[in-house]
Amino acid sequence: MENETLQRMMAFANNLPEKEMSQSLPDGIDCPLCGGNGYVMVQDVYGYEVAKPCQCLSQRILNSRIRYCGLPESVKDIALKTFSLSVYQGPESKAVASAACQAIKYYLDNFEQMKATGKGLYLYSGTKGSGKTRMAASIANELMRNHDTSVRFATSITILDEIKNSWNAKEYTERQLLDSLFTVPVLIIDDFGAERATEWAGDRFYQIINERYINNRVTIFTSNMSLNSLKYDDRITNRIKERNFCVDFPEESVREHIAEKNRREMAGSIRNERKSERTGTNHC
Repeated sequence: MENETLQRMMAFANNLPEKEMSQSLPDGIDCPLCGGNGYVMVQDVYGYEVAKPCQCLSQRILNSRIRYCGLPESVKDIALKTFSLSVYQGPESKAVASAACQAIKYYLDNFEQMKATGKGLYLYSGTKGSGKTRMAASIANELMRNHDTSVRFATSITILDEIKNSWNAKEYTERQLLDSLFTVPVLIIDDFGAERATEWAGDRFYQIINERYINNRVTIFTSNMSLNSLKYDDRITNRIKERNFCVDFPEESVREHIAEKNRREMAGSIRNERKSERTGTNHC
């Protein structure tokens, strides 16, 4: 019972679902002070024993936030400081990326004000692989690690799939899933507009965006579609325009450069292997 109470306290403090917190509580931190439950008993000025957060609790909370966030494995440790303009080839792309980085830095430097007014970001480029998702993951890590904020990250298609899956799920209902999307302090919707813009999808996204809009909760989007080209009506687009700063990303695919680099490296390795075979230095 005591451990369940601590789980509820931690979940409430961090706006995380209790189930998620209960799963993440034993996170491998072997603390000699609290024995792993996150709190220690101390005497107050009147001699009564009271529960006090342990020194290890902040790391445990961060670990729980990272697990709850849902960042893909490929970007879960990405930091803002590793975002380099050198990955872009063209001077125009470098200039656009530089302006985007400055806008995002300003946003994060003033995040408490942005959070209070529910202001988010809309990261846009018509070109796939331009760095939007990587930047969004960097923002998520920055908010969790340095701004004491819980974040949920998911693609728009994943959100719709999870809603459909909830219809047959025993663990949670559609309402519970939507409530978690309504209430998380920062929701990042990646690849918004990549889904089929059916009437049903529009209604669900309107529910999510409107609920967050009226409660001043931050929503961050990445998209390959401009706000004016999204296949949703102005119930959605007007709310995004009002509450989000639009940040352009370069019309250049970083993935193509990486693919070309990988191709050159493989070709070089093959040439070296053939050379070794000719000279008899291949000992495999």
